[in-house]
Amino acid sequence: MGDRLKDGASTALLHGSMVQDVFGSESKTVLYSYKKSFNGFVVDLTEEEAQKMAGMKGVVSVFPNEKRKLHTTRSWDFMGFSQQVERATMESDVIIGVLDTGIWPESLSFDDKGLGPPPSKWKGSCQFQPQDNFTCNNKIIGAKYYRSDGLFLPDDFESPRDADGHGTHTASTAAGSLVDGASLYGFGSGTARGGVPSARIAVYKICWSDGCEDADILAGFDDAISDGVDIISISVGGGQTRDYFEDAISIASFHAMKKGILTVSSAGNEGPGRSTISNFSPWSLSVAASTIDRKFSTKGVSINTFDLKNKTYPMIYGGDAANTTSTSTTSSRFCFPNSLDKNLVKAGTVARDQDGIDHSNLFPLPASCFNLVDGRNIFHAPTATIFRSSEVNDSLAPYIISFSSRGPNPITPEIIKPDISAPGVHILAAWSSISPVSSVPGDNRFVTFNIISGTSMSCPHVSGAAAYVKSFHPTWSPAAIQSALMTTAAPMSSGINMEAEFAYGSGHLNPLKAANPGLVYDANETDYINFLCGQGYATRLIQLLSKDNSTCPKDTNGTVSELNYPSFGLSTSPLKPFSRIFKRTVTNVGSPTAVYRANLSFPTGTLKIRVNPDVLSFTSVGQKLSFEVIVEATMDKAMVSGALVWDDGEHKVRSPIVAFI
Repeated sequence: MGDRLKDGASTALLHGSMVQDVFGSESKTVLYSYKKSFNGFVVDLTEEEAQKMAGMKGVVSVFPNEKRKLHTTRSWDFMGFSQQVERATMESDVIIGVLDTGIWPESLSFDDKGLGPPPSKWKGSCQFQPQDNFTCNNKIIGAKYYRSDGLFLPDDFESPRDADGHGTHTASTAAGSLVDGASLYGFGSGTARGGVPSARIAVYKICWSDGCEDADILAGFDDAISDGVDIISISVGGGQTRDYFEDAISIASFHAMKKGILTVSSAGNEGPGRSTISNFSPWSLSVAASTIDRKFSTKGVSINTFDLKNKTYPMIYGGDAANTTSTSTTSSRFCFPNSLDKNLVKAGTVARDQDGIDHSNLFPLPASCFNLVDGRNIFHAPTATIFRSSEVNDSLAPYIISFSSRGPNPITPEIIKPDISAPGVHILAAWSSISPVSSVPGDNRFVTFNIISGTSMSCPHVSGAAAYVKSFHPTWSPAAIQSALMTTAAPMSSGINMEAEFAYGSGHLNPLKAANPGLVYDANETDYINFLCGQGYATRLIQLLSKDNSTCPKDTNGTVSELNYPSFGLSTSPLKPFSRIFKRTVTNVGSPTAVYRANLSFPTGTLKIRVNPDVLSFTSVGQKLSFEVIVEATMDKAMVSGALVWDDGEHKVRSPIVAFI
């Protein structure tokens, strides 16, 4: 996917010509022609045809159309971001593009009361089918949908309307209007709101009941960039780990960055294993999922909305109640569909085996989850009851939930990913009115607000915070906003978080501080091009991406230590002495006259870290000063981390330093 050509019509003709060169006279339909924001197209190819096209002049990459998956309100207050925080008058000019399952426009979270017309920069539109009665307003200012194969399933709307609930939830988390009295059957009761309630929402429906295809993701990005959004929020990922320019989200977010748009993406729900992270390009912001100080307890772990009035019922273990005519005890112990003998479980409670979990799930019937010891004790009881859930305080919060995907970055390990963590567990937000509360078949409960968990939920918290920063600093680059969010994040404990920075990145989101970070680590397209050169990309590909005469510097040595990133990562071999020099430049965005001193923290006897110079004296806003961080050690542990904090007495600009094997 190279940079776009100036003439969209010529681009479409070029795509058709390239297809004809591969197939000759045989007719092949170009399913998508991307020409608004970048240059590329979608066409059905065999493996042999794909290889032939990959060798053609002007082609950056050819990759398969993968199907991805969704990464599925106390949270803002928990981060110290109250309803009464200072708001910029420009907040209503900020547009968040949400690439997801669509939106439920009738939700009170998208009421446009008090909002004027869309900002003049907006170039998008509202796409809908007359029979669906979908309408935009001054809150939802644009809505489009994409389905490359044209095959709409019975459970889906052929419009931007959300049949799933996921897109409605993420959009309202980022920028939902205030709704008093929101709850899920009384749970999480309070005022629901997004991070930037006055911001506008542009909807790009790229996901359907059977997943999210790369072709549609790219089409959504192409339009979002052209339409004039300020922030892109995408809670989607999965698929195979691919090179930066064989990954649809990575490619599209690169072109968004070139147009001044920050892409915020979810880290994924494949944790807690190492290198399970989905979105990891340095020009986008990857978000892990953390807890808030509210959790739900049912004398066990679940969100149980049912009340059995303390009545007890006979209990049987699923493994002892197998439907022997069609299954085995292996299936029945997990209560798989049709695995239980109806006569044995009728009018009783059933105990089943389940993988360990550390967060509450919703079920379409009374349910609770217990650890192994408690579960075995319960088996000895002839009867049981399940209590309605209650809200309790979680004093350990925030911590990273087990399902949140971890680093290191599978392509460039020295780029620490994820970048940051934000609330993603038990998040109350708006919901599609035709989507059941849970995904369990047979659930017939329908609500306007739901409580769900996932890095999909943490992503829009950061998208909302990025929009908040953008509202105060409309000219800041994507990298500057990313830096502000990362360097003001609250430090988290490696003692209660597996994999430390590979779990939580720079720390826990602090939106209020991010609007006034003091210093930022800025970067632009040239910096990322130099980074790609260091990763071995050919000049030919670099020029196609940038559409200029960019060439790789002669002194590029393949390291990433000179990319002006707000964190420091280095990988090395065990028990082998090493020394690494990182070069960084910070821009003063705080007081015109300021003196910052470097403070270092790291475990004694592990790393030796120096900063040169260790004092930065600024005399004007916008002034840039450079420094070096020198790290030396002999690693006898899998991972050691410290931090550099630039402190002027008002701002603390913190960056993690991570050495790992």
